[in-house]
Amino acid sequence: MFSSPSIAQYEVLQGEYSIPIVALSVLIAWAAAYTALSMNERSRKSSFFHQNLWLVLAAISMGIGIWSMHFVGMSALSLPVHMHYDRMLTFISVVPAMIASFLAFYFSSRSRRTKTSYLIAGLVMGTGISAMHYVGMAAMKMDGVIYSYHFGLFALSVVIAVVVSCVALYVFTILQHQTERFSIRVVIALILGLAVSSMHFIGMAAVTFYVPVNQSLMEGMAHSMDVSFLAKSVAVSMALLFGLLLVSSVLDRYVAHQLRYFDSLTRLPNRRLFEKNVENLSYDVLAVWHLHDLESLNRANGYTFVDEVIKETSRLLKSTQPPLADLYRLDGHRFAYVARDPKEGRVLQEAMEKTAELLKQPLLVKEQQVKLETVCAFSTIDVDDQSADLYSRVIAVLNHPTIQFQHEIVRYNPTIHTQSFAQSLIADVERAMAENELYVVYQPKVSTALKKMVGVEALLRWEHPEHGFLSPAVFIPILEKNNKMMDVTDWIIDQVCQQLQAWQTNKEHDWLVAVNIPGNYVTSPRLLHNVVDRTGFYGVDPKYLELEITETSFVKTIDGAIEAVNQFREKGFGVALDDFGTGVSSLSYLKKIPISTLKIDKSFVDGVPQSEKDSAIIQSIISLGESLKLKVVIEGVETKEQVDYLTTTCNSPVIQGYYYSKPLKAHEVVEWYSSSTSACHSPSFVD
Repeated sequence: MFSSPSIAQYEVLQGEYSIPIVALSVLIAWAAAYTALSMNERSRKSSFFHQNLWLVLAAISMGIGIWSMHFVGMSALSLPVHMHYDRMLTFISVVPAMIASFLAFYFSSRSRRTKTSYLIAGLVMGTGISAMHYVGMAAMKMDGVIYSYHFGLFALSVVIAVVVSCVALYVFTILQHQTERFSIRVVIALILGLAVSSMHFIGMAAVTFYVPVNQSLMEGMAHSMDVSFLAKSVAVSMALLFGLLLVSSVLDRYVAHQLRYFDSLTRLPNRRLFEKNVENLSYDVLAVWHLHDLESLNRANGYTFVDEVIKETSRLLKSTQPPLADLYRLDGHRFAYVARDPKEGRVLQEAMEKTAELLKQPLLVKEQQVKLETVCAFSTIDVDDQSADLYSRVIAVLNHPTIQFQHEIVRYNPTIHTQSFAQSLIADVERAMAENELYVVYQPKVSTALKKMVGVEALLRWEHPEHGFLSPAVFIPILEKNNKMMDVTDWIIDQVCQQLQAWQTNKEHDWLVAVNIPGNYVTSPRLLHNVVDRTGFYGVDPKYLELEITETSFVKTIDGAIEAVNQFREKGFGVALDDFGTGVSSLSYLKKIPISTLKIDKSFVDGVPQSEKDSAIIQSIISLGESLKLKVVIEGVETKEQVDYLTTTCNSPVIQGYYYSKPLKAHEVVEWYSSSTSACHSPSFVD
């Protein structure tokens, strides 16, 4: 292998490289490394697919890339002899690269990593790259030609492959939380691609080809080889590589959709998808099953057992699901059936009666009989009602003091249920504020230009001791209707100013916090007095507090609203026009309102970029905001496609939505900011 033949019998065979083909081979190495790193990065995030699936896909991608790079690089070398390949060895040569890539990514992805693990990972990767190269060299057959290696260059090629692999995997691991950033991934892929291509061409420099002195050579520096076989093999391998990239992208989208919209325990659509569909689709019938007193089962048997009970219940509910109804798991103890056609109401009612009969029988869970206490709240929509009213109605039924958990189906009765539920919330709201049942969460706003969080929106939540978690869509309309939202808004402003003081005292961050103001409170002198008083009491600069006022509040009392906003701005507060585009706007009034921020409603974002109409509206609103020198905030952004479209449409948009983060508690905001400042292109699919 390292010995040269007799000079009397053999002469050195000289060759030339095609620079464009060399460049192509290096590009292939980089593309393969980038694809492999992308899949390896996904292995840390998916809960629907095992980590090893992504590692296998990453290893296949890297192995194919190394293999393709080698044979494309070989085809760049022109020799004046006929060349062909041993097909068996050619295909076998990809195996060590795949195995080594899998082991390297496995070692570098472990939660506990040491310098030894980096060394092992790099050693395995470098060895795999080298093994692939030299097995591939053995597959190359040339008539009458023999070759030998220069030991020093041979060893150097292996060392470089190992060292550069170690460096690439080390950098990849250190910057693992940033690898969703395109630039970081490109740099690491370039380093890893360098390991592959440098090893190959140093390995080629290590080999010397010899031909018998009496052998006739082809004219010119070109060789005749099995071009068809090589071209087809490389084409198929590259098609497979890019196919894997496409498949991984589809899987990634599937995983993101599953994490966002489906319950991991039952695989049923979750509350978020339910609320989204209630908002966007026309639901006319709703039935919600409530499983009572699961806490007792928890205490007696543990969470694992209760999980099995819930899964068994979901299977039972699926078995009675009518063809035209959808089934959701709303939360820990509630399931919902919905139908879009009012004619399906009778069909759904009959199915619920059948379900009730089945639930009366004990469930067999882990060889133990469990008898559940349940009730079903049933409601249909009236002509003048909206789909969103259905949920508040069934909640009113479930929270009525007369409800019995004896597998009954209770239809909503407005004279019985509405007043009782609403009054119970009104009676509880003072206690909720005093005992922190009401609490504030903060959803980050990210500047795509600065690539960091620049502010948050304060959002209200209610964890009721009796009714459980209440959606703001349920309790806020009730509080507004009963003139309680002014008191609650004052409480929110106090909580936000207190939190701003804490963040600034701890020298964590100075963030702009936006607070939603009810429409009928905008023009009240009480609001101005309260925000001035609270910011002064906590020593907070008013510039850190932004008041979000809905467009409809301006439309109703435009002159009073303009005067009120002028007063807020004079005191140093920011004012945002929220949900812009949903009211009946007058542009002549808009130019008079001294707002600082224009906030685009989520309803316009949902269809972007697929819907031409929504995209055109978004572009128009953004252009309007920029022409008026307003900061533009776009809420409800959930996908990468939406972010990419908005960043190309708007000069420096501020984006808010689940793509970046769900609403977080105060301490979680600081943690999220610290972990995502340099990786703000990464979505957080957390429920």
